[in-house]
Amino acid sequence: MALVALVNSTVNAQKSTINWLSFEQLEDSLAVKQKKVFINFYADWCAYCKKMDAASFKDKEVIAKLNSDFYAVKMNAESKEAIAFRGELFTNKQLETHRNPTHELALVLASRPETPFSLPTTIILDKDFNITQRYFEYLSPQKLLSILN
Repeated sequence: MALVALVNSTVNAQKSTINWLSFEQLEDSLAVKQKKVFINFYADWCAYCKKMDAASFKDKEVIAKLNSDFYAVKMNAESKEAIAFRGELFTNKQLETHRNPTHELALVLASRPETPFSLPTTIILDKDFNITQRYFEYLSPQKLLSILN
């Protein structure tokens, strides 16, 4: 009986959170099954990023949609980690020169000509890993759901 309760609580916990992947896990998952990709870049100091964590990424409909239809990746845009992805190694080359250093992978996927990098940033890619949508703002649960649908 205790084992059944543990399994049920584990399943319910899994359904109530987004299954966030790292870029390395994303690459492995894409090799097994093609699926749309949802990427969220954040920083620890970003108030709107925290607001999305508290509201949008806790919304049951958003969670269900992301977990069923997308591979979801969440990355700190100021990460100091080197990330191997799609045969390339990405690093944070701004660590020594910028107050809020932005990781190279975030810059590659979320830069806009003549516009400074901003957070939160959300990127949607199709199953062939082509960028289809990019958002540089807080996305409420309602707006995020309309984007995901």
